[in-house]
Amino acid sequence: MKTVFFCVKYKLPRTGLLIIYLFLFTGISGFSQTHSSVPLESRIYYLLEQAQIKGLCSPLSGIRPYSQNVIITALNEILDSNNVQRLSALEREILYEYLDKYAKPQSGINLNRGMYHAQTYFGDNTPLTFNAGTNIDLEVSGGLYQPFSNRYSGTEIWVRFFMNGDIGRNFSWELAGEGGLMKAPRRYLGEYNTYYEGFINVPGSEYQNDLISVYGEPLTHFPYTYRKRWDGSVYFFSELSEFESWPVSTAGGYNIISEVSASFLENKLFMRMGRLSREWSSTPFGSSLVLNQMARPFLGMEAEFRPFSWFGIASMTGFLEYNNIHGIKTSAMTFQNAYSITMVQFKYKNYFFLDVGEAVVWPKRFELGYIFPLVSSFFYQNNVGDFDNLALFLNLKAQYPGIGNVWFSLFLDEISLVSNWHELDRSMLAWQAGTNISLPFLSFSSIRLSYTRVNPYCYTHNRNFSPWYGDTSMETSYTNNGVSLGHYIPPNSDELLVRVKTMPARNLTTYFQYQLIRHGADFGPSAVDGSNLLSELDPEGRDGSNPVLKRFFLKDGAYQWMNILRVGAEWKLASAPVAFYGEAGVNYSFFTNTEEPANSGTANQYSRINTSDYPRSTGFIVKLGIRIFPR
Repeated sequence: MKTVFFCVKYKLPRTGLLIIYLFLFTGISGFSQTHSSVPLESRIYYLLEQAQIKGLCSPLSGIRPYSQNVIITALNEILDSNNVQRLSALEREILYEYLDKYAKPQSGINLNRGMYHAQTYFGDNTPLTFNAGTNIDLEVSGGLYQPFSNRYSGTEIWVRFFMNGDIGRNFSWELAGEGGLMKAPRRYLGEYNTYYEGFINVPGSEYQNDLISVYGEPLTHFPYTYRKRWDGSVYFFSELSEFESWPVSTAGGYNIISEVSASFLENKLFMRMGRLSREWSSTPFGSSLVLNQMARPFLGMEAEFRPFSWFGIASMTGFLEYNNIHGIKTSAMTFQNAYSITMVQFKYKNYFFLDVGEAVVWPKRFELGYIFPLVSSFFYQNNVGDFDNLALFLNLKAQYPGIGNVWFSLFLDEISLVSNWHELDRSMLAWQAGTNISLPFLSFSSIRLSYTRVNPYCYTHNRNFSPWYGDTSMETSYTNNGVSLGHYIPPNSDELLVRVKTMPARNLTTYFQYQLIRHGADFGPSAVDGSNLLSELDPEGRDGSNPVLKRFFLKDGAYQWMNILRVGAEWKLASAPVAFYGEAGVNYSFFTNTEEPANSGTANQYSRINTSDYPRSTGFIVKLGIRIFPR
């Protein structure tokens, strides 16, 4: 018998060769190190923040979410013999519980974690792991408003399934999907001009004023706390084929989160590609002005290099998602954006932190300059043309371990450095200052005091004709799926925040919070220009020659004052993988207005009003929920 050999020649792409090289030569023997991210909803971030304030661990990166490996390393450092005596017995119990939570699970079904784990070895004793599991979130909420016959109810029911695993020591992956039912009633408030009332549309111009519908915050949640959990659209049972924008009544939806991550050089180089929520900033968790955890997730490729304890650089490019207002095709047609951000971090031990960086929203095109982190987007834009929405940011934090810290943040969208810059709408910036003080007589406790100001038109941008898009005006606002990428309060707003948070027992977290939020009205006869994320700044008269384009906070139209007082808690059962949570409080809201017309270009005295357009309101809000197999 004659033997015939067949040979197939195939040239592998360079990217494939690189992946195989890294896979083979870095997947050496040893225990698996999970580099998949820990969701930002986990209270481990609060614990790590408190540990850093106390000086119990080395400064962590401002690039979140952290991987499980980073968290385990930090927990081990905190519980090191040199630090453990500085912790109370209760604090040690809490930390050991989390260390056990992220430890390697036993093979088979683990009912306490709601997951299945399997592990095998290949090659030179290199581990390959696989996990699969589920999480369930059930939540009901209610709002009671004057007159107290106005009652509203809300619902969030989500079932999540996930699969993840490690490939050797350096690679991890995760795929998670969830489906849910939700209901979040809200009020229609009126219409708003994207430019301002009286703006004249010129045929053929890229600058076109639109009237948009304005809705209030969900009535069963405190202002600016509701976070969309669904992707794309929601679906009502009576018309499943329709792409609806909001669950005014009970509707279904889905959400998909996935990532592939890798760590090299003893965790000094970290890379990740995935669709997930993020927060970038060395300021306290939840306060970022440039990329906040309240933003919707998007698919991005990121890398962080921290060669020294005092220096790190991170960069990411991703693709933003449209906001379904007019339907899946119409809404997406003008919003086809990519997003790039680069942040350089400097640290001096546990005393001083400095972030500087830039971010840009740009219509999708082959633009390598925004992707390459060693080229400044700020200067590069001057080489390719001013078609994109570019921003600069800075964070400064000073800390005395064991006492607390103070910080200042600046987000600069656009500004003209002239003598009257402080009264121009063109000064599109946001800033924040605050302090976070540790309370030593309670376990993992702190008090936070901060003030945030977001100027008119900040996070917004004109629709422009852009390369490759012909005569279609493209939107490049600093948003993703209609939600700001930056801070959660809208343009032309400020916030005073006081929060006390503590863990009085091993499985109990509680907080007390007061907020004063003031926001320019984006509806009604005294609406203030630049008060909505869809606002657009008139390109003519930005130097102040157009009176409309001057700003006088609280003194140029109607403003809503929201006084929000709330308390909340989360209690995890010690005997079962179940956590109960809830919050309750009151939102007392009223409006002020001036006697002069809005946007008059002058500062005018204001007084409290109570009209049909701008009524006074008192609302009592309650939320209760259960997490099964909490993350």
